[in-house]
Amino acid sequence: MPGPKPPAINLNDVERQELELLVRRYTTGQQKVIRARIVLLAAMGKNNREIANELEVSLDTARLWRQRWLDLQPISLDDLSIEERLDDLPRPGVPPRLTANQICQIQQLACEKPEESGRPISQWTSREIAAEVIKRGIVDTISARHSARILKKMTSNRT
Repeated sequence: MPGPKPPAINLNDVERQELELLVRRYTTGQQKVIRARIVLLAAMGKNNREIANELEVSLDTARLWRQRWLDLQPISLDDLSIEERLDDLPRPGVPPRLTANQICQIQQLACEKPEESGRPISQWTSREIAAEVIKRGIVDTISARHSARILKKMTSNRT
């Protein structure tokens, strides 16, 4: 027995074009592509089960992104772009302890030669970086492991 008909999505020309562009763009992450396709298929009049079957996603996923789009659609595109509408919501949890500025300072420090900081080493280690970050007053405390994680993210973003 079929359930209630899901709410209809009506897209204007700009919204449709932006969604189709996101789907075709090579640099768009696959999560956003699927979310954009869910919205486009919903705008074509498909129900959540049809969308879920066609895109091979769960029924809950199709339902979630249809409703999320409907909730955000009244907001002006100047205030919230199409791509931002398809972003994940912030997750609960402890807020980050380091600011973006502190992370940049740590990364900048890692690009300096250790000799410039008076360190008798030829290459930074995570322990030496952590000690120098504390010495410079960038943060009050940081573990060697955490400083290594920050630097690992920095190097993985380069490739």
